Order: sequence, then C-alpha cells, then structure tokens
Amino acid sequence: MALACWSRDEREFQQFACDYLAKHIQVPGPAFLDTVAELIVTKSWWDTVDALAAHVVGGLVRRHPETVTRMDEWSRADDMWLVRAAILHQLTYGPATDTGRLFGYCAAQAGHRDFFIRKAIGWALRQHTRTDPEAVRAFLSAQGDRLSPLSRREAGKHLVNR
Repeated sequence: MALACWSRDEREFQQFACDYLAKHIQVPGPAFLDTVAELIVTKSWWDTVDALAAHVVGGLVRRHPETVTRMDEWSRADDMWLVRAAILHQLTYGPATDTGRLFGYCAAQAGHRDFFIRKAIGWALRQHTRTDPEAVRAFLSAQGDRLSPLSRREAGKHLVNR
C-alpha cells in the first residue's frame, strides 16, 4: 500500500501513507525497514521523511531492537535523507533514548554541509533536553565549534531557561 501511494504524483498520497503506517506500526516486522528505506529515498521531502523517521522507523526499531544496527548504517549513508531519519528516529523515545547513539550520530555528522542534517541534529538534541538537559548541555560544550551554528542554536533553544 505504501509503495502504491508513493508511486502517485500527488503528495497527499505520500502523506496518507505516512499517517497510515504510523497508526499501524504494530503490524510490520523488522524486514519492513527495507520498504521504509525505499520510501525515504524516493520522492524525498523533509515532511514525509520526518514523519517516517519519528513515527515509523522509530516504532519499528523500538519494537525490533535488533534493527538498531540499521540506524548505525543509515547514520553513515551517502543519502542525506537516510542520515536524517537515523538522527531523528528516537524523537518520541523520551527517557528510553539511547543517548550514546544519538550523540554519536550527531557528532559524526556535525560537519555535514546540508541544512536538513544540521537542522535534524539541532532538533533531535532539543527534543532530548526534555529528558536530560544536562547531558545535552555537556554534549554541546564538548562539541564546541564542531557543530554548526544552526545545530547549536536549535539544540539550545530550551536550555537557556533551565
């Protein structure tokens, strides 16, 4: 169904597929990650990639922890949308966030030239401040200027008031 939606020209079909997959994430098995990867790299737009990352990929990895090594692969991929999905896949994890993995992905991509990666780094870190602001503060301090100004600004938006 998702691939059929992706084959349509109208973006509303891709958005419908994202919503449908997120609502039914308890159904697919770990092999479905291959299909999601195809969706991410085909007709890539930030809004569908973000929805897939946080609500589909994140749900699959949470339900099938053995797939986390795929996130490690994606975090180093040539395709920037896979990298973005890897960075963002834990957005809804809260206290269950694998902080080492999140910080590792962010540090590895700190110098990435693309806006969408730099923004994802900041967003993922900012989201994690809700759970562990001191860890994010320490990470930002340790990274220094290796993180782009955009990533640092986004990550620190909620730290100034804490």
